[in-house]
Amino acid sequence: MAEDTLLKHKSLVAELKAYLGDPNFEKLFKAKTANLTKPEQFIIKMEMSRLSQPVARFIDLRGHVTGQVKPYIYQGKQHFMDDNAIAVFEELVARHGGYILAVYEAVMNTDNNYRVMQQNTVALKNSSAAELNNSLDTQVIKFASYESRCEERMNYSIKIMVELDKDNHVAANTSDISLSGAKIKLSNNYQVKRGQLLGLKLIGLEQEFDLGLKNGIQCEVVAVEKSTADYNYVRLKRTFIENNQQFDEFLKSFIHGNKRRYKVNLDNTLDAVVSKGYEQFYIPRVTSLFVFFSQQENKLYPSLALTTENNVFIQRYFTDERKLSSLYSIINQQRLAYLLNSAAPVKEEYIYTFTHIVAGKVYFYSATRTELDKQPQYKNLFLGFGSQKDSWQCFKLQLMPSHPEDSYIPLSLPSSASKEIEKLNKPPIPRVQGMIKNVKYLLVLTAVGTAAEQQHYQQLNYDKQQVNQLKNFGHNKHKTPPKLESVDLEYVNLRAHKRYLYKTAITINYNDNVITAHSRDFSVMGLQIECDQPVNLTKGDIIKLSLPELQKITKKHLLSDLKYEVMAVSKSMTTVNLKAHHIENNKHLGIEFFTLLIDNNKDKLKVCEESPKTPGLSTALRNMVTKSICQCPFYLHKEAAHFKVGAIGQGLYPSALHVILQSFGLLNEQTSLTAILSTEQISEVITPLIKDKNRQDAPLPFTLFIRFDPRKSTISEAITSRCIATDDYKPHTLFVKKALKTDLLFVMRLFISRTGRPDIDYLANELKYVSLYAMHKAKDLEEALWAVAGVGDIIDITDEALNHFDFDEKLLAEMKKRKQLWLKRLV
Repeated sequence: MAEDTLLKHKSLVAELKAYLGDPNFEKLFKAKTANLTKPEQFIIKMEMSRLSQPVARFIDLRGHVTGQVKPYIYQGKQHFMDDNAIAVFEELVARHGGYILAVYEAVMNTDNNYRVMQQNTVALKNSSAAELNNSLDTQVIKFASYESRCEERMNYSIKIMVELDKDNHVAANTSDISLSGAKIKLSNNYQVKRGQLLGLKLIGLEQEFDLGLKNGIQCEVVAVEKSTADYNYVRLKRTFIENNQQFDEFLKSFIHGNKRRYKVNLDNTLDAVVSKGYEQFYIPRVTSLFVFFSQQENKLYPSLALTTENNVFIQRYFTDERKLSSLYSIINQQRLAYLLNSAAPVKEEYIYTFTHIVAGKVYFYSATRTELDKQPQYKNLFLGFGSQKDSWQCFKLQLMPSHPEDSYIPLSLPSSASKEIEKLNKPPIPRVQGMIKNVKYLLVLTAVGTAAEQQHYQQLNYDKQQVNQLKNFGHNKHKTPPKLESVDLEYVNLRAHKRYLYKTAITINYNDNVITAHSRDFSVMGLQIECDQPVNLTKGDIIKLSLPELQKITKKHLLSDLKYEVMAVSKSMTTVNLKAHHIENNKHLGIEFFTLLIDNNKDKLKVCEESPKTPGLSTALRNMVTKSICQCPFYLHKEAAHFKVGAIGQGLYPSALHVILQSFGLLNEQTSLTAILSTEQISEVITPLIKDKNRQDAPLPFTLFIRFDPRKSTISEAITSRCIATDDYKPHTLFVKKALKTDLLFVMRLFISRTGRPDIDYLANELKYVSLYAMHKAKDLEEALWAVAGVGDIIDITDEALNHFDFDEKLLAEMKKRKQLWLKRLV
């Protein structure tokens, strides 16, 4: 309500703001607000009070304005402002009698501020992107869009004569040239189109060499790239109609001999390094499990799962006491058939699950959102009873086609570049091809439920006498279910410390209980242990650990009652990962001992390395995932002490956010997420929680509410958003209700984590190739990847989130219908 009042009286607020600090302000305020209601007067008065507060914030406009920023000292504090901002600052400080919040906000909103320039754009949707070019500071990464070249192209400009038709010859120049094509610079007075055949006489080469080309060479137009008002770049490929082997051998030899002199064209390799670098930040940090479904005898079954340290908990969740996956029963033939009946490219559903343990056996119960809607008599029973269980989960399912041929993504380098590149450009080995040949679909499984949502379901009333009816949602155990092969994602080892295989006796004291165990491996900072019996430990517990056998080899360190924190517990409750519980300013004797032990015995200890069961399978599955991205990856870059959205990813299937950006023409090479996820939301909501995290920490969840009015002409007018770090939706009920009545509502779950160093090994061959011809470009690429400080995934959870508001079903249905109509017009 306060926001609406201030917006309604925007001009009055601006007028009153100018008088802040005036001795007669109170009289002026009363006179100018006399016609307003008491609540409106109160809200505006509170706004004036807020703006009058003295502030100590330093101003840093570096990278935020078009002007030249320089240091500026005020009352002993250094700010960074351009001349425009300094003029505004000095004028308002003199007017208001000091540095107050009104001064700060005015300086941060000068006309030459990139953010303000975008917000003030009033052009129509179709032209908005062009007008915002100067403020689009977020890169759009097209996943898996890079191409492999079959040969090298050399930047080489020579005079040519282009035969447009029999009677029309035009002088032009090449931009680059290869054995099978060229890019030429052609005056835009001459229009050519894709598929058109042209003749090329290589005048510049013919002046120096006898080419044996009386009629030149024939080429087909592949694409026309608009460049300036004077000329275009035209990409051509040869038809080889000349059948002149002598010329082909000459050109091949000429390029090879002169590529260092004239430089190889690196455009596609540069694009590939950037895309692959961002992909490699994203895939290992995803919280969604990737499950591939293969077809056998007209039935689909889960055959392969690509796991990472962030999503493996889902794979473990569905594993029973026999260490067998239950996904075959839960994502069964009936549910798959229903999903595949959807016309949408990505078939979506929510599934609710819990487990029940009887005599040590784990039994799964599950229901989809659609199934519960069709059986309303069981809906409260299932949700109310199941949510009481600690094993309760809500997953979002996204099913899409997957193709075995997508497993092969060669380097962006031609095989002719070197023998090593030729070897790396080979397709997957036959064994891998055999394992993926029957894959038909990829299922993305994301845990989206929250503790607050679970508590909400727990409040549902249901007839306890009907509990036996839940057997309809139970899953029987298959004696021999199809095997689900779990494949660990291979990427650079980002562990801070190496782990070493070693077995030694361990005693644990926890809550006055003694647990006997042995170590499986250890590092400087922690251990993985195997307990003799299942243990009642959970993540975050602090235990006291003793090492009786190792105590015999040291007198310097007391290896008893060492404090360790539980980081993870296996489904069997016997394997436990521990991390040294390090209190600041206190030494941890375990860390000291293992550091010394490792340093003195590196030649004797065996490093714990996870060798892949099937070499090349992880890479093949990763490629298939990369080709089918349906979420919205985004990347936080660090500038000085601030985070900003430096890039977003775009996969084969656009998410709702991609569609919104596209509707305003903002999904080209550069974009801006400011209207959706503002600078203030990043600095005030996200940054405080992630700034002290490291890449080993699990991604943090945030919720983003987006109110969208597609009738507006600019994205800044069309969108109002709220980002929260808690899972309590109640304070935002009014915001959501307004969107349901008149606008479109999107609720997004953001999973954000810090990144470590980039996996340069994954990009080594392309970077090495770039370095040969442009060392500075290779360094720029590496620096750009090192600038990535955080990575996130944005997942649409609107339907599930709205379950937890007490709204009229008719209101929800009408908004959903409006949204579907809007999406249908655009996608």
